[in-house]
Amino acid sequence: MKKITLSSTDIKITPLTFGAWAIGGWFWGGAEENESVRAIETAIDLGMTTIDSAPVYGFGQSEEFVGKAIKGKRDKVEILTKFGLRWDTVSNQLHYENTKDNFGNTISIYRLGTKESVIKECEDCLRRLDTDFIDLFQQHWPDNSTPVEETMEALEILKKQGKIRAGGVSNYSASQMAEAEKYFRLISNQVPYSMVSRNIEEELVPYCIENKKAIICYSPMQRGLLTGKITPGYKFGEGDHRPTTPFYKEPYLSKINHFLKEIEPIADSKNATLAQLVINWTINQPGITCVLVGARNEKQVKENINAAELSISNDEMDFINSKLNNLELNL
Repeated sequence: MKKITLSSTDIKITPLTFGAWAIGGWFWGGAEENESVRAIETAIDLGMTTIDSAPVYGFGQSEEFVGKAIKGKRDKVEILTKFGLRWDTVSNQLHYENTKDNFGNTISIYRLGTKESVIKECEDCLRRLDTDFIDLFQQHWPDNSTPVEETMEALEILKKQGKIRAGGVSNYSASQMAEAEKYFRLISNQVPYSMVSRNIEEELVPYCIENKKAIICYSPMQRGLLTGKITPGYKFGEGDHRPTTPFYKEPYLSKINHFLKEIEPIADSKNATLAQLVINWTINQPGITCVLVGARNEKQVKENINAAELSISNDEMDFINSKLNNLELNL
């Protein structure tokens, strides 16, 4: 898989990146270690060498699984992880209240971007990942209770120490990026983007194109919804958070499934799945540098990687976009 060089760095990442949220188990109804590790190993072996994780994904579990999978292969992979969501301390900015960790304990999650916290989190990430450095360290969510200058100062310190190669953000608006850029050169912004969630096209995409910032998009499958497999009456596992989100409720679920049926013949004509067609569409949107694709097992990894090989004609792309333009969700 041909890699993309992140602007102002010598870091090269794959356009399809292993998204390691699901293997953390949290919000996804659990995850099995051996299967998760094999999935990452398969991704690396097949050329998808960039892996994106975060401490909050399973409260350390995702990073630990990644660390086991890359053992002896660190020189072959690019590790992206995050900071700024703490469940082991309290801050002035509550992010998520009363969720369950992987052991069934009730916890709350707080945003925290103080210099001390960022540096501590980096050390914890390095330990869990069993590595000496992180390729891209991203602030998971903005912390409005901490001056952005302080957070960016921490990234500068970590970069000078060689513990991170570059710093980025996640879930930042264009104006928030511009403010942070006064104090530290940001490389990227990781944001949600999918066929049915395209708000970033209005301001963030133009800003990032103009300022040569990478857009790393997450949830391109809208957490599995765009596979076409989530129909009314679908049985979710215990602890799976997806049914509580708007996209999975009526009338949105039926509308989205109708749209997927309309574009499915294009996937069929290429002997591809709907998921592969959706991933390929996402990769090819203006300003999108890299797309995170989650996988729980080797089969899903192989299907994701094959998505990059599809060829969608201009006419087919126009047809997909025309159907999308007629999809009225008003979420």
